[in-house]
Amino acid sequence: MTRQSNAEPFMASNLGEIFPLVAQGKVREIYKIDEETLLFVASDRISAYDVILDNGVPNKGVILTLISAYWFKFLKAALPTLQTHFIGLDLPHGIPTELRPKYQDRSMVVRKIKVFPIESIVRGYISGSAWKEYKESGTVNGISMPTGLVECGRLPTALWTPSTKADQGDHDINIHPRDAGKLIGQKYADQIQSVSVTLYNVAYAHAYSHGIIIADTKFEFGLDVETDQIVLIDEVLTPDSSRFWPVSKYQPGRSQESFDKQFLRDWLTSNGLAGKQGVSMPADIARKTELKYQEAFERITGDVFETGMPSVLEESALAE
Repeated sequence: MTRQSNAEPFMASNLGEIFPLVAQGKVREIYKIDEETLLFVASDRISAYDVILDNGVPNKGVILTLISAYWFKFLKAALPTLQTHFIGLDLPHGIPTELRPKYQDRSMVVRKIKVFPIESIVRGYISGSAWKEYKESGTVNGISMPTGLVECGRLPTALWTPSTKADQGDHDINIHPRDAGKLIGQKYADQIQSVSVTLYNVAYAHAYSHGIIIADTKFEFGLDVETDQIVLIDEVLTPDSSRFWPVSKYQPGRSQESFDKQFLRDWLTSNGLAGKQGVSMPADIARKTELKYQEAFERITGDVFETGMPSVLEESALAE
């Protein structure tokens, strides 16, 4: 039976006395375990319109971590040559026994990798900033597109639309694929484009069979400097990094219902709070958002949401 959530949101980790804090993002803290490995801890913080709210969504960090772990294993099984930074969900030694339940399932041990300064976005449908640009100029990231496309319509083929990777608080900038080559080198840009589109297509087919359209998603990559291989890093195909739409309710030509923080965005917009600091969402908005994230997890993995699921993280992905 699906676990009911009554927990308070986990707003921030506090492991700085055990492991050095390397970075803090909108959702995650990153700690250095040793020279070769890092610990990613996903909080329940939530942001909208580039602002982090004062309260969070219970279990969001756990859901994001378990979805990412599922996809890392699924994609590696489907594409054995794929390199990822994912090591596992087992907590490292050094975290006291009394803290381990708090951090289990929201923490991920990963390889330390040199990060490329671009976001690798793949779009199968035209929505969001891509739709806005297309209406204005007939292009997406400066790429000429066919006439007659409609909002949220499926694109003829999956489109690679990279962006810069901005510092927290700043905005990423959409760039033409050729500009990605100028930033990171054409060899690596070509490899990232090819791998990203392949990953998207593999994930799309799996999700669609489970009732979810992956309209677009953001991958991140790094470089293993010893082998000169690109490596899939960060979170993968989560409701935070992707647009997930229900197949059963999809209709091109309009905006779509989604498995993400749309409830929150709508509430902020309707109350004139979009982009403002110091905002707390009502409990019902937090709960509706949690349930959407939970539903995305359950549809993708085919399992109910509960922490510590070896069947999902070890067996299901390999059985596809």
